[in-house]
Amino acid sequence: MNEHENTEATEAAEPREAFAAEVTARLEPDAKEIIGRYPRPRSALLPLLHLVQAEEGHVSKAGMRFCADQLDLTLAEVNAVATFYTMYRRRPGGDYQVGVCTNTLCAVMGGDEIFQSLKDHLEVGNSETTGDGKVTLEHVECNAACDFAPVVMVNWEFFDNQTPETARKLVDDLSLGNDVAPTRGPAGLCTWKQASRVLAGFDDGRAGEGVQAAAPSLAGLRLARERGWSAPDPNNLPPKPSDQGEEDAT
Repeated sequence: MNEHENTEATEAAEPREAFAAEVTARLEPDAKEIIGRYPRPRSALLPLLHLVQAEEGHVSKAGMRFCADQLDLTLAEVNAVATFYTMYRRRPGGDYQVGVCTNTLCAVMGGDEIFQSLKDHLEVGNSETTGDGKVTLEHVECNAACDFAPVVMVNWEFFDNQTPETARKLVDDLSLGNDVAPTRGPAGLCTWKQASRVLAGFDDGRAGEGVQAAAPSLAGLRLARERGWSAPDPNNLPPKPSDQGEEDAT
């Protein structure tokens, strides 16, 4: 028995966890649309995992089974991918995932202090959810916004230049259901499930809302315009040092 057959035999012996028939019927058209975007069906696995996460708020075994069935993969193959990427939750979480950057620049600017303050304030640890089911707190390695450090993200929307005080107010507003607007991007927040559906490739029509690039990100462009700088002409580049050495040798 080869490895693939052995895996299938093991899965067949286990209880088959699956979505209810109504859920499967509702998701299958979306799954077919996603799969149709790719030349090879298995390339659609990542957005399919986001699709099932949009259904339950996390990637359950039933969700992985749905993906496996749609792509003719084994459950083990789907599980290997779902457990590799941190954007897929493996257990239920809150409506709002609050990620505090604790990587180098954010940490230096106060990210560690913000993270500790939120853990104390919410009485949760890393990757834990508040009792009301509203907020899941996690530390992240980088929010890709070093020019606005320290940065907090909520469902992948930016909250720039945070302090322990502003971060505590942010999570309080989320818990109370108050309107919260990111520093950049849309005028309001979507839920974790709604964000997962967008990541599956279904546009919510909000991608162009709000400020997309603020002053710190545009500082280099502003200086270039003020000083008349321009990018080198790719067809008229100065010789590289190695090229110059070869010319001198001849």
